Amino acid sequence: MLDRSQGDVVLPEQLLQSHALQACWDAQLAGLSADALNLALGYGVFAHLDQFIAAQELALVLKWDADNTAYLLELLWSLELLECQWTCPRRYRSLPQTARYLNPGSAQYCGDALLFRHGVLRQVGNQLEELLRNGKSPPADSALIQQGWAAAARSQIAQEQTAVTAEVACEIFGAVPQFWRAQRLLDLGGGPGLVAIALAQEQQDLNAVVFEYEAAAAVAQQKILDAGLETRVSTLAGDLLVDDFGADYDLIWCSSVLHFVPDIPALLARLYRALRPGGVLVCCHAEVHKEVSKAKRILHYYLHMRMQGRQVLPEGQLAQLLEQAGFDEVQQFDEVRFPVAPVTALIARKACKG
Repeated sequence: MLDRSQGDVVLPEQLLQSHALQACWDAQLAGLSADALNLALGYGVFAHLDQFIAAQELALVLKWDADNTAYLLELLWSLELLECQWTCPRRYRSLPQTARYLNPGSAQYCGDALLFRHGVLRQVGNQLEELLRNGKSPPADSALIQQGWAAAARSQIAQEQTAVTAEVACEIFGAVPQFWRAQRLLDLGGGPGLVAIALAQEQQDLNAVVFEYEAAAAVAQQKILDAGLETRVSTLAGDLLVDDFGADYDLIWCSSVLHFVPDIPALLARLYRALRPGGVLVCCHAEVHKEVSKAKRILHYYLHMRMQGRQVLPEGQLAQLLEQAGFDEVQQFDEVRFPVAPVTALIARKACKG
């Protein structure tokens, strides 16, 4: 008989490789992780995690089962949201970046935005079969759409602009030489206006206009008053598909707006005309990439939007449309950080006269 009692064990190579089904399992497990995070946010768990705390202590505060609370904290640790002291019992604390965005006491709290996104994505999952069978839903009433945008501007969009978008816009424009001598900026579809406010705070000679639906523009106006910038930042209410958004701008910020525009070339032509010679348009939108690692997050988040007839262009197409609209020196930057999913940032310049 063969003696198997001696020597090291060597496993077959294929046992150490990912199974073909792992992507399917990961997708299903991601849903459970999202549910766990959603529950933790809903119960304000992160408000109790500024200091190390044992599961038993947290369970007493929240009136939960101690053992299952320990399992939830361990899962949040595995998501790299918490750090762990390997004592007996184990104790957990929010990582600094977690506390910054998930503690309700933080100025950059994003919990409401995450709760909203979770609800939307779960709703999308429940609607998939209906959308596949019947196509896109009938268009919603215009008044309801505007009310929805205003509610979003007050809550989740405001949180995401504060935590992410305004900082991204400042970093992009900070690298654009024209920004530092610009006088007028248009924030197209600017929601609560926090991007325009941040840019005006960054560049003291800049005046900005936030163009939005009337109800959302009212939200932006209050944010402007709160920031004490009413002499340099204003709002203009309207529908960008039919209403005039002004002219003689040195800079235009346009993020996640073109997805909702039926005729993108027509709008780009209007934006071109709205810029002064030498002006700069910054567009930040998701694109569908050919590389699967880049496409994965985009396709997940924008699936419902695309099924409802909204536009998410293939990679490189928006840059071509900008050139066709007359812009020159179009620069493209892929996978710029943005709420929920990365975007492609395009910086397009209008040639100077002569």
